[in-house]
Amino acid sequence: MTPEQRDPAVPTATYRLQLQPGFPFRAAADAVPYVASLGVSHLHLSPVLEAMPGSPHGYDVVDHARVREELGGEEGLRELARTAREHGLGLIVDIVPNHMAMSPRHNRALWEVLRDGPSSPRARWFDIDWEAQGGQVLMPVLGGPLGEEADRIRTDGDVLRYHDHAFPLREGTAALPLPRLLDAQWYRPVWWRLARTELNYRRFFSISELIGLRVEDPEVFEATHAKILQLLREGVIDGLRVDHPDGLADPDGYLRRLHEATGGRWTVVEKILADGEALPASWPVAGTTGYDALRHVDGLFTNPAGFGELLGQYRRFAAPRADRGGDWDATVRRAAYKVLTHELATEMDRLTRLTGRLCATSAETGLRDRAPWALRTALRELLVRLEVYRPYASVDAASVVTEEVAAEARLAFAVPEEAGAVDVVRDLVLGRYGDGPGYVEFRTRFAQTASALRAKSVEDTAFYRYVPLLSATEVGGEPGRPAVSPERFHAYCARVQRDWPATGTVLSTHDAKRSADVRAALHVLTECPGRWADVLAEVTRDGEGVPDAQLAWAAWQTVFGLGPAEEERVRGALLKHVREAGLHTSWTEQEPAYEEAVARFVAAGPCGAPGERVAAFRASLEPHIRANVLGAALVHLTMPGVPDLYQGTEHEYRALVDPDNRRTVRFAGDGSEKEAVTRAALRARARRPEVFGDMASYDPLPAEGPAAAHCTAFVRSGEVLTAVTRLSLRLAEAGGWGDTRLPLPPGRWADVLEPAREFRGHARVADLFERLPVALLERIAD
Repeated sequence: MTPEQRDPAVPTATYRLQLQPGFPFRAAADAVPYVASLGVSHLHLSPVLEAMPGSPHGYDVVDHARVREELGGEEGLRELARTAREHGLGLIVDIVPNHMAMSPRHNRALWEVLRDGPSSPRARWFDIDWEAQGGQVLMPVLGGPLGEEADRIRTDGDVLRYHDHAFPLREGTAALPLPRLLDAQWYRPVWWRLARTELNYRRFFSISELIGLRVEDPEVFEATHAKILQLLREGVIDGLRVDHPDGLADPDGYLRRLHEATGGRWTVVEKILADGEALPASWPVAGTTGYDALRHVDGLFTNPAGFGELLGQYRRFAAPRADRGGDWDATVRRAAYKVLTHELATEMDRLTRLTGRLCATSAETGLRDRAPWALRTALRELLVRLEVYRPYASVDAASVVTEEVAAEARLAFAVPEEAGAVDVVRDLVLGRYGDGPGYVEFRTRFAQTASALRAKSVEDTAFYRYVPLLSATEVGGEPGRPAVSPERFHAYCARVQRDWPATGTVLSTHDAKRSADVRAALHVLTECPGRWADVLAEVTRDGEGVPDAQLAWAAWQTVFGLGPAEEERVRGALLKHVREAGLHTSWTEQEPAYEEAVARFVAAGPCGAPGERVAAFRASLEPHIRANVLGAALVHLTMPGVPDLYQGTEHEYRALVDPDNRRTVRFAGDGSEKEAVTRAALRARARRPEVFGDMASYDPLPAEGPAAAHCTAFVRSGEVLTAVTRLSLRLAEAGGWGDTRLPLPPGRWADVLEPAREFRGHARVADLFERLPVALLERIAD
């Protein structure tokens, strides 16, 4: 296929490349011929703008006006684009509108603000509360209290230095003694632990090294998007992936402005949709980056009854408290309380101060006489009960902060009159007091705090506490209800085809906690929970050296999903696991004795002799893992939407959370079944875009017979048919396919992988799946 034969407006499929200094534009260009041979239409690049030196991901942008030199600079990107075009590929680029690196040494815009203060032309760039902290920006960089670190702070001309940190000195202050010098600056270096409660700039979640941008300001938008827009206009790149729009003050307005500025280029947003939540219909985007699709595909291969059995065994094995990993909803609620009082304490303080100021100065008598503690309690009780990331201007906030939520929140108050603070806060969220600047700011801060809370409490805490099935604890997942019936899956696909046909879909990403193939193996445990319990009883018979039972359960599932692996990889993943869970240790309050016990347990157990028993059990289930791996891959590549293939996942790809999932991959064919299925599906999409595109159709195709529930099939536009095996272990235990048949639409159907194989009429499913547990058929002319 030549570039002239392909409509570049909407990708048929994308291939994600993780750029970093060890894999720059030149290396990406070398991979182009291979990637093009797979059948995708676009490369999908991680952020390309100037980032912190050595950054392995590029999300810590320091200069929006330059393409990153460590990757090869702008000429390197343009050369990559030329190479891609020669092979019929376009470029999609990840952009980061929400934040920049909090490093004045590398971030020149921030340097100017810290030197010149709020009068700096670039002060409007950053989301700083200048009224707090005496008009200084807190810089949480010191290793201890100032008294312990003062000897390490020195002046160097017009620069203040502390280890490898550098800060600008305010004009005329360089000769002052240290205490006065620090007081004279527009910033204040402080002990890093003060970030939790004292910080006065908006962060990315709770990461103090990333400062929030105010792209709602047209001037800031223009300055931070000029280079990307130039590259779009000049045809170097074709579309965009927008990172974390939920952190923005006004996602609706930002996306409208971006749509207008790009001329409507294909754009997807990294929006995590809760179960049942719809993407705002007014957003001028193609859809999400695809975590909602991931949840539905994974759920299709999860046995609901078996998950219930597995959950019961987990509770008996680990005996967790309901709110510390025993019950999903209770675990999320407790995690949310913990996050608000710890990681997001400074954000909560700022929101409380803003609410108190509004109430104290409002002309509305209903807002007056509200104690700060009551407002804080009301804010907390409403925030922890939200079941989506945040409200939006384009969506009725009453559907997010519901009356049911408010009724629960009122129960936190002993005196009914005090509970009126809940109604005050809810009315402010719902905009019932108007659109004055203070009220708009309140709604903005509430929404931003809500999104940070949801991400930190669910993805970064509860996912590591509630662990009956690790494959369910994935970004966008619903661990308490992970299974998805075929009927529900088909309904989801029909909605996608109708409402968001060009949305993104994914199975593995740079943020995934486990790659799709690791999750596919773990799904099988829902088909054999009893056998899994027997294996655990065998490998944990003496109970010695186990730090805690929840960690042990998660560790054994980790090595089951991953298969034989280096001890270092497993140890790193499990140390991250226990720190994120925060039950016995954490990132900021590490318990060395506990972490050393975890390391010893990993070496002696999962990566020791007992781990060989788990590996043998995994090997015995290999045919069923294979069915899940191939089934998920084929469904993903042929369902509605634009599939994004993460680098290397066309082959067997077993990876854990970053940095493990950013390892170097080999860009070459391996002749595996998964590669063959991937190539067949991608080439079908490229060859027949009308079958899979905006005007295509999606029709479920139910099987008939004794094992019909184990065959999930659908037809795209009456021309291409996907059929996969579902819950193959239970199928085998029930005696196999028998006379189960799949009633094909009229005509002759050829196997795309083996064109000599043809089917028509009521095809026997056993014949369809004779060689592989999946089938991709294409209608052929008589």
